[in-house]
Amino acid sequence: MIDAHVHLRDFNQKEKETIEHGLRVAKLAGFQRVFDMPNCNPPLTSKEVVLERLALASESVKKHKVAYHLYMGLTNDEEQIKEAVNTYFMLFPLVVGLKMFLGQSTGNMGIVSYSDQEKVVRALTQAGYDGVLTVHAEKESLMKSELYIKGHSETHSLARPNESEIESIKDIIKIVKETGFKGKLHIAHISTKGGVLEVVKAKKEGLKVFMGATPHHALLTINDAKLNPLLKVNPPLRCEEDRAFIFESILNGTIDSIESDHAPHTLENKENGASGLPGFGGMLILLNKLKEKGVSEERLKELYGLNVLKEFNLESEDILIPTDEIRRKKRIEKEYPFDPFSTF
Repeated sequence: MIDAHVHLRDFNQKEKETIEHGLRVAKLAGFQRVFDMPNCNPPLTSKEVVLERLALASESVKKHKVAYHLYMGLTNDEEQIKEAVNTYFMLFPLVVGLKMFLGQSTGNMGIVSYSDQEKVVRALTQAGYDGVLTVHAEKESLMKSELYIKGHSETHSLARPNESEIESIKDIIKIVKETGFKGKLHIAHISTKGGVLEVVKAKKEGLKVFMGATPHHALLTINDAKLNPLLKVNPPLRCEEDRAFIFESILNGTIDSIESDHAPHTLENKENGASGLPGFGGMLILLNKLKEKGVSEERLKELYGLNVLKEFNLESEDILIPTDEIRRKKRIEKEYPFDPFSTF
């Protein structure tokens, strides 16, 4: 299996997780490859830091035999964008794509104004970038942070409402069209029915746009968040209608791939309101639920890796789907301070 969306922390956040620990747990869960996100500390926004992180990961890759790729992050500085594109071309497939946060999330890498987002995509286009641009789609101007009540993670969905994701997706699709962007657009961790429908519409118009969904958005809702204050994540858990639509969109082939958005914190971080969940176990729980629904081995391989290989222009390989996913889930659930999927 491939997990194309993980946050393996390390650097100045070793207390949350190290790359070595993340790859060890990924191996136990059954993953062949992981794609690490750039909003670590320090962030992956320069070639120098990217090379430092790849060097840091190299011994763990050999030890655990899990392939490690990473994203380089984007800022609104044109010279940095050029450096990111050049680094991608130089180091692909180790640098597997570029990431832009359309709203603030963990790490404060948000490029929040429409004009700055357009500037970034235009600069990517002018630099000849034709790889994957993955976006965290939440529109800052539609967030209502005052509605979040600490210790009540269900209120996080009020602070970051559905329309924040939907309008952000509309914005980035419009920008990609108007700038003539030559690469592929990937909407990460899509969480709303409206967001999925916007991507479907863009696909029908011939746009090279893809979407990944997480186990927590496919399996958990704000009702779970009411019972467990640690279930705070960006984008938030949604209502049952959205959850059911995400799950059905996985079943019917609308959603391209499943990604964990694995984002561990210390228990103290979580109790103080940090957003993010350990996600490897959820990938196994969702796999089990899809098997129960009769999803074919071929479709599981697409969702858990083959579609990712195609989207990112990586060499084809056999995707190994575990037959003992529940045993593997139990084996790794003590690796993190809490288990978001303990009710399954």
